[in-house]
Amino acid sequence: MDNTYDISTPLIAAQHQPALLFDHLHSLDVDASAVLGARSWQQPLSPAQYLALLRQTAAHLHSPDTSFMVGQQALPGHYGAASHALLRAPTLRHALALLVAHPARLSPLLAPHFVEEEQHAVLYWTDACGAGSLRPFLVEMQMSAVAALCQWLAGARLPWRFCFNRTAPRHTEQHQVHLGTRLQFGCQIDAMLIAPEWLDRPWGGAPRAASAAVFDGLVAQAHDEEPRQSLLGALYRYLLERVRLAPGLDQTAQHFGISPATLKRRLLAHGTHFQAELDQVRAHVALQLYQCRGHDNEQVARHLGFNDAANFRRSFKRWTGLTPSSLRDSLAPPLIV
Repeated sequence: MDNTYDISTPLIAAQHQPALLFDHLHSLDVDASAVLGARSWQQPLSPAQYLALLRQTAAHLHSPDTSFMVGQQALPGHYGAASHALLRAPTLRHALALLVAHPARLSPLLAPHFVEEEQHAVLYWTDACGAGSLRPFLVEMQMSAVAALCQWLAGARLPWRFCFNRTAPRHTEQHQVHLGTRLQFGCQIDAMLIAPEWLDRPWGGAPRAASAAVFDGLVAQAHDEEPRQSLLGALYRYLLERVRLAPGLDQTAQHFGISPATLKRRLLAHGTHFQAELDQVRAHVALQLYQCRGHDNEQVARHLGFNDAANFRRSFKRWTGLTPSSLRDSLAPPLIV
């Protein structure tokens, strides 16, 4: 049975992430009501409404550091048991697992995903609710949120590397100030990467006296409070688990308990379509196989169910705008140094 949320679903508590915009404007002596409009802060907002508030704030301030400053205050937040559990997470691995498990509370506009390889631990984001042109702003906001949370819990800045699925902006000073100098643009993914050895190190920063039993109780409570995912986030995970089978629209709609026409209509409302979502998953898997496992074209083609390597190369060019060889060249030096 489908239990996902859409761009129009009113599920974001106004006093959670949206209130950060009010606080940021207030800190700059800006009349928040004039920017955000008069509204009841007791009623939940839809992702579309929250996106509109972010656009209004960004347009009014027209400052390159707005996304970073808002993001730094976003986590752990005061978003129920998920936030309390983040505060008590004993390691980075536990914190990332919470972030991925509770996107509706902790990251309602971008769906977080985590993958661990032998030399790479990767936290990356995909669109959750049709961000459109606001996507770079949201990526900067979420990366800043995670980096700031980890720095507070660890007591020091962790050696993250930040990869952006965009061309480099004219000026990167704000990125360097808030995220550090380990930046890479022109990637096919928006991701934070770190060596796996950091995942299980106990935090050395903010004290947390909770026992393992208390932490486990908070995790269970968080699950009971909010088990939902965005439609795009749930679709990405479904397709990722079955990427070698390349499920079609009809099969996917059946999995979500809706008709193919309804799935097409809901995807259109988010500015996308089924083939684009499947192609994104395939591109991300190919990137992982090239970068993390050193596969060649034939191996990647077979993994993705292509019998003909030439057909795979043509498809890859359609997914990414790059040939496999040019992508491999763009990944040198390696994403982790």
